[in-house]
Amino acid sequence: MALVTPLNPNHDPETQRLSEFFNETLGFCPNSVLTMQHRPAISKAFINLNKAVMTNEGSVTSALKRMIAWVSSNAAGCRYCQAHAIRAAERYGAEQEQLNHIWEYRTHPAFSEAERAALDFSLAASQVPNTVNKEIKDRLYQYWNEGEIVEMLGVISLFGYLNRWNDSMGTTIEEGAVESGKQFLGKHGWEKGKHDGSVY
Repeated sequence: MALVTPLNPNHDPETQRLSEFFNETLGFCPNSVLTMQHRPAISKAFINLNKAVMTNEGSVTSALKRMIAWVSSNAAGCRYCQAHAIRAAERYGAEQEQLNHIWEYRTHPAFSEAERAALDFSLAASQVPNTVNKEIKDRLYQYWNEGEIVEMLGVISLFGYLNRWNDSMGTTIEEGAVESGKQFLGKHGWEKGKHDGSVY
């Protein structure tokens, strides 16, 4: 089981209302949010930040934002967030070829040069130590404006928080996320890992 037990979805009425957002993005309320409810100010602040980060105000699509989240989570090694991000990318209209070949985004023809620049930014920004440099910046500015770059870094930073939270917590992964993880990531060795509910 997880480090801390998720609380019932009805525990905090305002968190429950705000978490309806996740029914659209994932089809369920994540166990991570249900655990954050132990301190409702955290669960509410997180959901509102998530909604703000995932709002589209430029040309960065909902699907690309979720693929950025996947690259970031893959770099961090969080299997829980990898599965969530690829599931949300699917639900927000990522092309089947992109979902099937997300590991090969640098070379596969399903990805545009603009998408490659964004995903390389996600990878560089998610590594420790951080490897964002002038080359990454110059490539971003070929395709994206400053507001769009802020949106991308918002996603990367949000998932930095989630990667730390869920890998430390050993958050039990939900069945829907398991299905997406197996479907799109399983051929590259994705598995539940510590998120199978039995580690701690």
